[in-house]
Amino acid sequence: MANQVPNQVPMDVTIIRVFDAPRELVWKAWSDAKLLQQWWGPKYFTNPVCEVDFRPGGKMLIHMQGPDGVIYPDVGYFREIVEPERIVFISSAFEDETGQFQLEVLNTAIFKDLGDKTELTMHAEVLRASPEVMGALAGMEEGWSQSFDKLADLLSGAGQDGGKGNLVIDAEKREIVMKRVFDAPRELVFQVTTDPKLVPQWWGPRNLTTVVDRMDVRPGGAWRHVQHDESGNEYAFNGIYREVVPPERLVFTFEYEGMPGHELLETILFEEHGGKTTVTTIDHFQTVEDLYGMVQSGMEEGATESMDRLTELLQEVQKEARKANR
Repeated sequence: MANQVPNQVPMDVTIIRVFDAPRELVWKAWSDAKLLQQWWGPKYFTNPVCEVDFRPGGKMLIHMQGPDGVIYPDVGYFREIVEPERIVFISSAFEDETGQFQLEVLNTAIFKDLGDKTELTMHAEVLRASPEVMGALAGMEEGWSQSFDKLADLLSGAGQDGGKGNLVIDAEKREIVMKRVFDAPRELVFQVTTDPKLVPQWWGPRNLTTVVDRMDVRPGGAWRHVQHDESGNEYAFNGIYREVVPPERLVFTFEYEGMPGHELLETILFEEHGGKTTVTTIDHFQTVEDLYGMVQSGMEEGATESMDRLTELLQEVQKEARKANR
């Protein structure tokens, strides 16, 4: 296949990134298929299939699923593995109707030990590309950068303890899962989450004002929150509580009134450990289209900002409680 690539499209990309994790851990994130599956691919892409035979000559097969639900198979094999220093592999993508791949890239990942940190140098050299894949090729550097953002989150523990930006999409289950750890006891986190007087102080992005119209926190009880932006636009959300188990669990329906008929089911789990509380939010959608529509709406940014505000409110509540007890 002819390598017909316009001059403005890069034929190779080099990215140097320092991760706040020892080299052995960064290496494991590349060599363990279960870990690789969590960070490979651009933001909002998931990998329902991730099969890796991690040895020289071994094959790899990753099915990347984009926010639109489309699957992009990534097939390759390992040329060289020097643990824990270097990985060289070929990746091929965009199979055409004849079974030929329209893009083939030689990738070299070099891991430099910096003590508690690791410098990763990633060099991707295009070996073959057809004109049909120029759009994807132009975004190669950004794609790797976003992958490394996800890898940094994973290495920092976001995958386990709910750090910022921790959003996991499971298209097969039609679920989005987010976690966050709060430095507060479970009873207090549950109370602040379910108190109609406190909810407006943390629910939603900072640029929106929230008004609690209804909040009957009991099985069968209704809730409705109305938000306003600086221009006076109104955004209303409502639902019904299915389960209320203080201080362990909340289950309720969630619907944006601007898009009726697209109701989701939200489950919030509260787990205490060592005086801290892990809050896990699971959103289950009726369709995959609804799921990706929510992702593209900016859900992660809004949810992350809400959790930031909840963190601040919990700190303030505990601070006031300490003053009162003096």
